[in-house]
Formats: sequence, structure tokens, C-alpha cells
Amino acid sequence: MKTLALPIMAIALLITGCKDEPKTEIIKTDLETTETVSKTLEITPISHATMVLNYGNETIYVDPTGGKKAFEGQKDPTIILITDIYGDHLSIDTLKELQLNNALLVVPQAVADTFEADFKPMMRIMANGQTAVVKDIPLEAIAMYNLPEDDTSRHPKGRGNGYILTFGRERVYISGDTEDITEMRDLQNIDKAFVCMNLSYTMTVDSAASAVLDFKPKQVYPFHYRGKDGLSDVSKFKALVNEGNPDIEVIQLEWYPEEK
Repeated sequence: MKTLALPIMAIALLITGCKDEPKTEIIKTDLETTETVSKTLEITPISHATMVLNYGNETIYVDPTGGKKAFEGQKDPTIILITDIYGDHLSIDTLKELQLNNALLVVPQAVADTFEADFKPMMRIMANGQTAVVKDIPLEAIAMYNLPEDDTSRHPKGRGNGYILTFGRERVYISGDTEDITEMRDLQNIDKAFVCMNLSYTMTVDSAASAVLDFKPKQVYPFHYRGKDGLSDVSKFKALVNEGNPDIEVIQLEWYPEEK
């Protein structure tokens, strides 16, 4: 792993207000862009649960896996969000291959417990319900878990985090591994939502669509939809959402190019 010696960036524990910034939308096949007066949010799918978000001077890696090769052509991360302990979300081997000199890792406690000591100075631990400002990006940690809540749950409540990030005026929700839980259905003012749907790990397409129709994001991106029996039917997801609320835009990015 490259050297991890770096100055520690302070994190405020309150979300700051955001300036109003007019924006326009430009959609591309594998890159979705929201332009603002001074900054641009770029969303690049890598694979399954892994993506890169670029906004201003910040490059955010979400659940980086796949080794350094998966991020060829990408800027080095300044923020890394990790949602859970499983290998499709947490890859310490991948992190060791990346250039982390400028990076802060935002993780739940269960993820922090898996790391070696040399990662600790760059780590910020968040629990469900907590808020923070990380390098000027407001973050909220959101619950993610399987139903029913019992001792057999693959994703017990409180172990992992979904996240809401605020970019200018836009609130972006990343579900993590979850079912259609109350905490998701009760979300408000979400502009972009990344929603998982794969059995037997998270939820059905029908459950995902039902939850989306409850919290009404402006745009929804199906992701994390590879399960035990292959890829989930995201076309059905789109149809269910659009039948229930045609004002919600379903955007399909390329998450599984290797499976074409």
C-alpha cells in the first residue's frame, strides 16, 4: 500500500447549508452528469455496488473493489465510502493498491474493526443516523438491513450504512444492502437514488419499486442487481416505477459490462 502519512482533515458534525445553484441535466450512456454554476457532479459506474463520484475537487469512491485496474483513468480518491463488511463492498486488497495519500475513509464500526492499524488515521466512523461534513460534502448515515429483523439476518440493523450525500442543492442516496425498510420509505427530498435489488441478499424488484414510489426521488438508478440466479429484471423495475409515478426518471447505467 502506498504511504498513508497525511494531514488529518477535520470533520464537522453538523450539516452546513448549501448555496442555491441552478443546474441542467446531460445524460450519457455510461456517465451521468449534472452541471451547476461552479461544479459538476459526475457519476461513473464501476461494477455492481462500486462507483466513482466526482464533484469539484472531490473524488468519492463508493465501495471500491476490483483492484487498482478497475479504476484506471479515474482520479485518486479524496473520500471513500464503505457500506458493509462483505467482499462486494469492502476490499482491503483494493484499498492497498490505491493512492490514498489524500483520502478519508468513511465507514461503519463493523468495517473499521476489519482494518489494520495504518488505516486508522484516515478513518472516520459513522453510525446510522449520524451526520457529518467531510471535506465540505455533507453526509448522512442511513440504516440498511434485511427483514425480518432477527438473529438470522445477513444484514442486521446497525451494522452497515447507506449514505446520503449533498452536492450543492442535490441530495444523493446510496442504499447499501437493504430491503424496503421504513428508513428508506421515509426519506424526503432525494434527487438521485441508487437502489439495490438482488435476491437472496437484499430485496425483490417489486419491493424496490414499491419503496421508490413511497419516497419519490426525482431520479432512480437501479444498481447492485446481481444475485444468485443472475441479474434482476431492471426493465420490470422501470416499468413498475413509471406505471406508479411517471414523474420519477429511471436511469440505467452499465454496471455489469463483463456479463454482456
